Amino acid sequence: MRGNKGKNVMIGRQNVIAALLCLGGIVFNVVLNEIVLAFDLPIYLDSVGTIAVAACGGYLPGAIVGFFTNVVRSIQTPSSIFYGVANVLIALFAALVSKKGWFKTKLGIFKSILLFSLIGGGVGAVIPWYMDGISFESDSLSGILYGTGYFNVPLSHIFSSLIIDFLDKTITVLMVVAMLRMIPEKFFAYCNFSMWMQNPDSVGDTVAGIKNKAYTRKMSIRGKVLLILGISLGIVAVVAAVISMNVFHKTITNENMKISRGATKLAAGVIDGDRIDEYLESKGRAEGYDKTKAMLTDILNTSENIAYLYVYKIEENGCRVVFDIDTNGVSADPVGRLIPFDEEFSQYVPALLRGDEIEPMIVRDSYGYLLTSYYPVYDSNKKTVCYVGVDVDMDRLEGEEKSFLMELISVFAGFFLLLCSFVMWLTDYNIIYPLRAVTASAEMNSFMDNSQENLDDSVRKIRSINVRTGDELENLYNSFCRMTLNQSEQMRSIKRLSESTSKMQDGLIVTMADMVENRDSDTGAHIQKTAAYVRIIVEGLKKHGYYAEKITPKFISDVVRSAPLHDVGKINISDEVLNKPGKLTAEEFEIMKTHTTAGKHIIERVISTVQGDSYLKEARNMAAYHHERWDGKGYPEGLHGEVIPLAARIMAVADVFDALTSPRVYKPAFPLEKALSIIEEGKGTQFDPKCVEVFFDAMDEVKIVLRKYNQTDIT
Repeated sequence: MRGNKGKNVMIGRQNVIAALLCLGGIVFNVVLNEIVLAFDLPIYLDSVGTIAVAACGGYLPGAIVGFFTNVVRSIQTPSSIFYGVANVLIALFAALVSKKGWFKTKLGIFKSILLFSLIGGGVGAVIPWYMDGISFESDSLSGILYGTGYFNVPLSHIFSSLIIDFLDKTITVLMVVAMLRMIPEKFFAYCNFSMWMQNPDSVGDTVAGIKNKAYTRKMSIRGKVLLILGISLGIVAVVAAVISMNVFHKTITNENMKISRGATKLAAGVIDGDRIDEYLESKGRAEGYDKTKAMLTDILNTSENIAYLYVYKIEENGCRVVFDIDTNGVSADPVGRLIPFDEEFSQYVPALLRGDEIEPMIVRDSYGYLLTSYYPVYDSNKKTVCYVGVDVDMDRLEGEEKSFLMELISVFAGFFLLLCSFVMWLTDYNIIYPLRAVTASAEMNSFMDNSQENLDDSVRKIRSINVRTGDELENLYNSFCRMTLNQSEQMRSIKRLSESTSKMQDGLIVTMADMVENRDSDTGAHIQKTAAYVRIIVEGLKKHGYYAEKITPKFISDVVRSAPLHDVGKINISDEVLNKPGKLTAEEFEIMKTHTTAGKHIIERVISTVQGDSYLKEARNMAAYHHERWDGKGYPEGLHGEVIPLAARIMAVADVFDALTSPRVYKPAFPLEKALSIIEEGKGTQFDPKCVEVFFDAMDEVKIVLRKYNQTDIT
């Protein structure tokens, strides 16, 4: 509990440092931007803190700095909020390129500048384009590019934005690189927000190492979470955008209907209905006409959305112009001109001829896509003599709707990227990192190792991770720990049983060999010595790399364990032949030779009974062929060279050497030098040369065996 409390305090301090770093990055961005604005420089420097914090602390602190920098700037410049998406994107890519080490090489620095320029310049060009349209002065960079004749208006706008942003990001990245080189590397570990409650060091890993491991086949959990989040938020965003756009469209349309309706009523109030015919007859030269037109022009200019204001007298064949004022205050059509009705307008003609009031209408005609309001002008007898018409440009309203949609997209994209960064961070610390820690530990610590100590150590390391997510993942981890512990204990029980069985088998082998040896009057400790020599030879072959494809740890174990059974066939030899003190006759020698085939048959019967344990197969080979010769002159089958099983070739050297150095009823023990010379003479004829070579190389070990079992000094 004390350790966990200390870890909580450490994580709390790290999160405080990360929060202070984010605050510092935001302040740094805002201050630098205010400085360049004060000096009217053609750069921004509003992402220096964003890139620096992302490089130090990762994507989440960088995204926070990037987004809230624009939130703070929007207090003074409201449009700044729409560029938050660019700053957040820069933060995410800054964390990525920093992780790849781009800020440490010249090429990486240049690639970073290009990447950030494309993000900042591209987004910085698209957002104002769709919000307010493209407009620029002739002496601006966009105007200069357009003036060359090589670029159209959109390309001039985009390229100018990219060029300016390239200059800005060059200065920004160079400032960031200079700062990073002054900051100690160890400080970076305290710059990211953390929820890491595990202990990855116990499995020889670190949080950074766990972050970099990817144990996925198709899609990671993080990818799936982000996919679900993206789809969910995308659907919500589309639905919300559609609803918002419909509401905005209705609102702005109704608002402009009110504006146009109010403008027509106001205009109708300044027109003297009794003088309409006088204005027409005089072609607009009657007294008071210009004054009335000036007042109508003022009404036209009250709203930038009003495109046209005019006064028509409705006749059977069309509209007779009384006043026609465009946005510049100049009459578009002369007074008295008859304008034929447009087809789109024909449905409203009867009501206009009757002098009725009509509701505002939205029409597409030869004059464009317009919201039109008509209001009657009455004479002193309350008779409709003409109509005031006001046209609102619907294309302009659609432009406002597109601008509103772009604002929605920009703000939502910034929030979306910030939310994705937070979800990625939350998913990493609560799901991905714990899973990767457990996976890494399970892969590094094998549960199939033969050593029980290694198994127990693996269990301890996995349990030391101590996943503490407080959810189903922690329950899964605890179940995994119990399973590994049970597996270790089960393996312990299996190994104990295996060891017990192996000892019992070895005991039976030695007992069988002793039964045979006890019938031989003068082969004392023969099975122990030959087994020791077999071990020396087989380990020497392995050390020298001979027969590497054959000599495995299992082969060594099988040969050494089964060596005592090489003479088991002597159980079939009569005592008269087996213990004869003199030289055997030819017939007796033939009888003695049958102990090889007898031993082979005995062990084969055992193999068939126990269904062929592999170590008994090597026992059969030694029993059957340990008297075969390298040159093919041995018995019982006259095998030669490597056709003779390797176990039998090893036993041949061990058996003959022990026979030479041990006393028999028919001879004394040979001195060591004599025995070795005989073995040397048989090299390549009687014995495998490699077996003889490694036997001689291990002479110190051979002498130890001799001193242990021989009672007389044979040297």
